[in-house]
Amino acid sequence: MGIIKAAKLFYDYVSRDEHDQVENVIHAVDGVDLDVEAGQFIAILGHNGSGKSTLAKQINALLVPTGGTLWVKDMDTKDPENVWKVRQTAGMVFQNPDNQIIASLVEEDVGFGPENIGVPTEDIWKRVNWSLQAVGMSGYSQHSPNKLSGGQKQRVAIAGVMAMEPECIVLDEPTAMLDPNGRKEVIETVRKLNAEKGVTVILITHYMDEVVHADKVYVMDDGKIVLEGKPKEVFSQVDELKKLRLDVPQVTELAYELKKEGLDLPDGVLTIDEFVQAMEKLKGR
Repeated sequence: MGIIKAAKLFYDYVSRDEHDQVENVIHAVDGVDLDVEAGQFIAILGHNGSGKSTLAKQINALLVPTGGTLWVKDMDTKDPENVWKVRQTAGMVFQNPDNQIIASLVEEDVGFGPENIGVPTEDIWKRVNWSLQAVGMSGYSQHSPNKLSGGQKQRVAIAGVMAMEPECIVLDEPTAMLDPNGRKEVIETVRKLNAEKGVTVILITHYMDEVVHADKVYVMDDGKIVLEGKPKEVFSQVDELKKLRLDVPQVTELAYELKKEGLDLPDGVLTIDEFVQAMEKLKGR
């Protein structure tokens, strides 16, 4: 079994009237199967309302399945005795970093999590220094988080999760409120943690260009996983993605349109480098 595994997972949002009678049921997650191996970089895509954030919150045991089972490192998230161990294994980074930053100094904020799980003081500062270095924020340890840019704040939020030494980080649209530079900073940080520290990453996003280097991509719609595979396999299905109200990376769409016009280009071009290489091969013929 992988570090994260879901089997026929469901989550329903139930609304009730003033008499406590069920008025409406929304199947936010509808029969999802998922298997994530330790050390993988997994991306979950979907338009707003597709169920991807609800799925993310179940991985961190913020929500408990209404059907099926979700295991985090063999721990059933429905078991109340597993909640804190689950959250120590799978840390969560939310969309708005201001919702996670609570201290007046960066180093104090990063040390807050380890302190609350009972890490000895001398080890807390080792973890703080290590995690700030890992996200490229060592020079800001004495700064006020309020004076940081959006991208820097999100990197501090990631450092705060890293300081608790989780084996997996779930990032729920961490760049949605950032400008392009902030988005780039955060995604580079996450990729570095995955590649150099072996941290399992589950990235929830609707930005297509953030997932081109993922090991596997899942696409959700109406609570279900409707596409899955390596980025090249998923982004080869341009028409299907558009039916799901999703974009594709600009260079992927350019190559797709040129191929429709008769150029012999490969499916699923993901990066500018790949596009340039493909065009040079055509010129060399």
